[in-house]
Amino acid sequence: MRKIIHIDMDAFYASVEIRDNPRLRGKPVIVGGMPGTRGVVCTASYEARKFGVHSAMSADLAARLCPQGIFLRPRRGAYLEASARMHEVFHEYTDIIEPLSLDEAYLDVTENKKGIPYASTIAREIKQKILKRTGGLTASAGVSYNKFLAKIASDLKKPNGLTVVRPEDAERLLESLPIEKFHGIGRATADHMHRMGIRTGADLKRKSKLELALAFGTVGEFYYNIVRGIDEREVCTDRERKSLGTEETFEEDIADLAFAAEVLRRQSAEVGEEIRKRNLFAKTVTLKIKFHDFRSITRSKSLPDYFDDDRTIAETALELLKKTEAGRIKFRLLGVTVSGFYGEKSQGELVQMEFEFMKNLPVMRRNVRW
Repeated sequence: MRKIIHIDMDAFYASVEIRDNPRLRGKPVIVGGMPGTRGVVCTASYEARKFGVHSAMSADLAARLCPQGIFLRPRRGAYLEASARMHEVFHEYTDIIEPLSLDEAYLDVTENKKGIPYASTIAREIKQKILKRTGGLTASAGVSYNKFLAKIASDLKKPNGLTVVRPEDAERLLESLPIEKFHGIGRATADHMHRMGIRTGADLKRKSKLELALAFGTVGEFYYNIVRGIDEREVCTDRERKSLGTEETFEEDIADLAFAAEVLRRQSAEVGEEIRKRNLFAKTVTLKIKFHDFRSITRSKSLPDYFDDDRTIAETALELLKKTEAGRIKFRLLGVTVSGFYGEKSQGELVQMEFEFMKNLPVMRRNVRW
C-alpha cells in the first residue's frame, strides 16, 4: 500500500505578501488584478475569503464584496523563491514529487530517503521545515494511500492542518462528504448531480456504474471509483512539457498594431529566455488573440529548423499577427507560445520519416510489415 502526501500552501500569494509586510496581518489581502480593470483574483487571504472573495473572481466583484480589501499586484519572483524553498524540503524525503502548481504537490513517501515508517511523521516534519525556511508560511497536508484521498484530506483542516485518512476510515469519510468537496467535481457537475438526487458521497455511492456512465460519459467511472476510495494513479514525476508561453490581458481594448508588436517582442524575449533556461529547442510558434467581443483565435507556424532565439519567435509571431484582424478589430489579449520541442515528432513528421526510410530499402523488401 502506497503512502501519499498532498501538500498545499495556505493562501500562498497572500501569505507571502503578509510575510513581507507584517502590517497586512489580519487584514483582507487580495492578490491579482486591480478593481476597475479586467483583472481577476489570484489568491485572497482568509480574512478576505470571509466576504466571499475567491480565486478566479473578477477584481471588480471582489471589491464590491469586500470594499475594505487591500488589492496587491502579484510578485512572481517572491512566490518562485518561496516555492523553491518548499521543494528543497520535499527532496530531503523523496524525489517522487508531482508538482501541481507553485504551492501544491503530491509526494510518494512509501520508500523515503530517511526510512521513516509513518507518512504522518514526514508530513509533520515537512510542515515545520517549510514554516521555518520560508519565514513563516504555513502549509496544510493530507496523508492517505492514494492521491485522491490525500487531496481530500489536505482540504479538511485549512489553514495549517494535517489530516490522515487511513484505509479503514476512507469509506465513512467519503460517504459523509458533500459532493462539492470531491476533488474533480466542479460546480456544473455538482448541479447536475443535485438534479439526480446526489448531494453526498453516500448518494453517489448508491448509483451504479452504468447510471453514472449514462449521465456523465467516460468520467462516470471515475466518480464511481473515487467514492469507493479507488484511485490507481501514480505520483508522476515526468510531467512532460508540450508547450511554453505567456499571454497578457490589457486593461483597455487595443487597436494599435505598433503597441501589439512591442508586446509580442517582449513576450518573445520572455519565452526565449525560458526555453534556453530549460535547454529546449522548439519547432512551432503560436499566436493567441482575444478580441474585444471575447472571441479567441490562434495562428501557428512550424519552422523548418528548431530554434531557441528571441528573434525567430518574435518575427514569426509578428508574421502571424498580420494574418489576423488585429488592428481592424480591437483586441484585449495577446499571447505567444512555442511547442514541438526537440525530440517530439508530429504525426506528419513520423509519416515522412517512415516514407523516407521505406524509399531507401531494396525493392524486394518494400512490402514487409514492421
